[in-house]
Amino acid sequence: MGQFGIGQAVTRIEDQRLLTGGGRYNDDITLDGQTYAFILRSPHAYAEIVSMDTSAAQAADGVLLVLTGDDVTADDIDPMLCMAPVTNIDGSDRTGTYRPILAQGRVRHVGEPVAAIVAETLHQARDAAELIEIDYKELPATTDTYRSAQDGAPQIYDDTPNNVCFDWGKGDQAATEAAFAKASRVTTLELINNRVVVNSMEPRGAIGDHDPATGRSTLYSSSQGTHVLRDAIADKILKIGKENLRVVTGDVGGGFGMKIFPHPEQPIVVWAARKLARPVKWTADRSEGFMSDVQGRDHVTRAEMAMDDDGNFLALRVTTYASLGAYLSHFATFIPTEAGTGMLNGLYAIPAIWANVKGVITNTVPTDAYRGAGRPEAIYCVERLVDKCARELGIGPDEIRRRNFVKPAQLPYTTALGDVYDSGEFIEIMEAGMERADWAGVSARRDAAAKNGKLYGIGMATYVEKCGGGNAEVADVRFDTDNDHITIFIGTVTNGQGHDTAYKQIMSDRLGVDTDNITVVQGDSDAVPPGLTGGSRSVTVGGVAVSKASEEIIEKGRQVAAHVMETAEADIEYADATFRVTGTDRTMTLFDVARSAMEAGNLPDDAEPGLDEAYSHTPEAATYPNGCHVCEVEIDPDTGNVAIARYTVMDDFGDVVNPLLIEGQVHGGIVQGVGQALHEHTVYDDSGQLVSGSFMDYTLPRADDLPYFDFNMRNVKCVTNPLGIKGSGEAGAIGAPPAVINAIIDAMAAAGGSTEIDMPATPDVVWAAANQKLAAE
Repeated sequence: MGQFGIGQAVTRIEDQRLLTGGGRYNDDITLDGQTYAFILRSPHAYAEIVSMDTSAAQAADGVLLVLTGDDVTADDIDPMLCMAPVTNIDGSDRTGTYRPILAQGRVRHVGEPVAAIVAETLHQARDAAELIEIDYKELPATTDTYRSAQDGAPQIYDDTPNNVCFDWGKGDQAATEAAFAKASRVTTLELINNRVVVNSMEPRGAIGDHDPATGRSTLYSSSQGTHVLRDAIADKILKIGKENLRVVTGDVGGGFGMKIFPHPEQPIVVWAARKLARPVKWTADRSEGFMSDVQGRDHVTRAEMAMDDDGNFLALRVTTYASLGAYLSHFATFIPTEAGTGMLNGLYAIPAIWANVKGVITNTVPTDAYRGAGRPEAIYCVERLVDKCARELGIGPDEIRRRNFVKPAQLPYTTALGDVYDSGEFIEIMEAGMERADWAGVSARRDAAAKNGKLYGIGMATYVEKCGGGNAEVADVRFDTDNDHITIFIGTVTNGQGHDTAYKQIMSDRLGVDTDNITVVQGDSDAVPPGLTGGSRSVTVGGVAVSKASEEIIEKGRQVAAHVMETAEADIEYADATFRVTGTDRTMTLFDVARSAMEAGNLPDDAEPGLDEAYSHTPEAATYPNGCHVCEVEIDPDTGNVAIARYTVMDDFGDVVNPLLIEGQVHGGIVQGVGQALHEHTVYDDSGQLVSGSFMDYTLPRADDLPYFDFNMRNVKCVTNPLGIKGSGEAGAIGAPPAVINAIIDAMAAAGGSTEIDMPATPDVVWAAANQKLAAE
């Protein structure tokens, strides 16, 4: 074992650099001759562009270029595409949306880019934008997710009746209907999964640069994977060929899914830089982020559970209206369908499920992946419904789960929606979470709160997440034999998760090399192989690639060492970065062998020189982390204020590379989940104006809104992952929302208040629930 091994709680190696000002984020980049872009955005949710006059702006001081939709047409720039096909229930394909990088003919949401102004300074570009004269003819807008899909709603696209771009189903509808027909009990729940703005700490930004001598351009942009941007922008939008675009991502101040896919400003700055042969920089301010960053969630759902007299689940039926915004973003149609729907099964043995999802176009900012990407929405639905089933049956929330969980003897378990759970002890992890939270002692805490005039509630949510699957990740490992150093080139991009630490830790464990002698390179499409950060897959897939590359290096090194030391391969053992002839003191270090491997005479027949290794790992299956969140809340019925009194987590992440990194990931996820449950709410008025367009009106959780998190693990090794690990990056954001809302509803039920509560449970919502008679008056 090297300096650090797998399983150790190693503090993040990159933190020293970041905390001492050594980070290099996108806005830190300034290039020679750099110019600045300002994006003029639509003030209307839906309108025709009758005319546009840019002449005064073009003549303004410092202005170098003004681009509009007419220039998009003239330069044959293609629209942005949604890359996720969907087949409707009737066998037809979903409809699409035409999304130019600058509006053409019509604008369809507040904040849509209408013109790009490039000037010597940002102030000059901003001032020139005010000189552009645009005559808009406003059209009736529609923003409500459910109402937009009903007869009579304003139509946004002629080829999309009732604004429904797909009507998709998954499961066995006939079996589900048959189970409902014979059910003794049916519990029904209608709920809203509220729209949220991502609000990454680092806003989006993009810098385009161009070298006329080579014909190549460079895009510097905060991202979650350089190749996704390169391929979409170079091949699909600008059509310059991906060999003519390099994408570079430095340090990233949060992505949460939003920075995976292209936004219009990225191709705009590359296009402008190619026209000017000068760098063009654009950085979003916070208001622009609210109006233009793809947003998350926004579902309206009706869920029904069929049961027998004993509360055993027979079937689940779910209908969801998912708002996709005014345009289909890169992966937008995948998120409410295949990305998350399978998790409606939860941890339960439900014999039949039918899920119907309708994708709804609205005059709002497009939606796409946000931390968890469909799985939080599914788990929120099923965990809220299961709690309501328990209340209607008059049994505890733990008992109904205990009756219906998949049992260890049933594993591997194929769900009614086709996923295969490979490992887990679901009853045990729930009971361990309850014991840790002192569930049995909640009555005393409730009584103590009552003496202070407060309501007290306890809620649980169990969860499962499908993650860590999908495409391959490649670890390209190269030796610097002059300096006894190893570099890992990998396509994932750290957004604050601790990739640098985790990848070094895995290689240090496998090769016995100190982490000081290992460098991780990410975020340069010219240097790294294709890859992506998202879906809790960086360590579950990329980490396996690093591990397997290390094993290949050892095997090749064994051949070289045997050849040089003139012995059989079977006699070579390896430990602590050293090859040794078994039973002797004859040794060669890993770097000695790497140097020897560069000389043809030291190589076995047909062996390639050096120990460099590029290993591609394609996961054979997804991983299924799971767990139990227990939340306790204290509520002031006079103000509706909700205080989280205690929060306990019991997670199963399989074998663990670094428990400290995992705890940090779970803490962050819980905070985002609590934010959605209690605070965050994206509100559009009937005209399509974004009412919650700044932090004056959009609340993020603060430190004093949160308790100490009691984080624990009860891990069961993953059978399908070579490292035995399960993804952890999104788990906190999945378990937290239903746990918080279930706790509030428990407090309401105990006090005779309303149990019909949707997110966000803001003080006015909670006050009305606690004082339903007064609220009705």
